Order: sequence, then C-alpha cells, then structure tokens
Amino acid sequence: MDMEPGLTQAAQLFKVLGSESRLWLLRLIGEEPRTVGALTEVTGMSQPLVSQHLRTLRQAGLVAATRQGKEMTYEIADQHVTHVVDEIDVVARSAFHHVGARQHRARLGHHFLERLADAAADAGAL
Repeated sequence: MDMEPGLTQAAQLFKVLGSESRLWLLRLIGEEPRTVGALTEVTGMSQPLVSQHLRTLRQAGLVAATRQGKEMTYEIADQHVTHVVDEIDVVARSAFHHVGARQHRARLGHHFLERLADAAADAGAL
C-alpha cells in the first residue's frame, strides 16, 4: 500500500503529541523558555518524568535546549509548534462538545421514550 509522503512523519508527531503531559509542557514552554526545575515546580511532575518528556520533545524537534551553567533551558524550536498545540486544543474541545451533545440528545431521547411509555401505560390503565 502506497501512502502519501509525510504521513509516517505526521503519525510520529501525533504519537509525541498524544501525551497530555507533553502537551502541557509544550504549552508552558510556549509561554516562555523554562528550566526543568521550573517545569517540575509548575506541573508537580517528578524531575525524571519532566526530563523524559523533554527528551522525547527534543528528539521530535519540537523543543530546543540551551545550557546555562548547570541548567538546561527549554524553548519552542519552531513557533508553528505553538499553533499546532493550540489547534489540537480547539479540535479536541470541538470534538468532545459534539460527542457530548450527541450523548445528551441520546439521553433526552431515552428520557422522552420512558415518559412516553409511562404515559401510554397510564392511558391503558384508565
């Protein structure tokens, strides 16, 4: 099966972005460059976990690191990344809204049918 060029890379990118923690780190780093210590403090994640996520983000080319003394400061490697993260958020909210609306309509429909059945049973009892 021949796939369109770039789909494999896109799938890999979505795997990296498939972690809520990594998306959160990207959002924070997108606000301003931050050290591992600062990210650990803000997120409450352990330092090894933050470092592991940052390594994954760096390997994917999403963040860049610069050493300042003993500390590494992380920043977004390409501003397109912040747009992608923002768009993922918008798409996810929209999708969950539509799913929630469908579930709500289904519950209303079910509730309506129950009330209709109750009314029919009451009418039959009269």
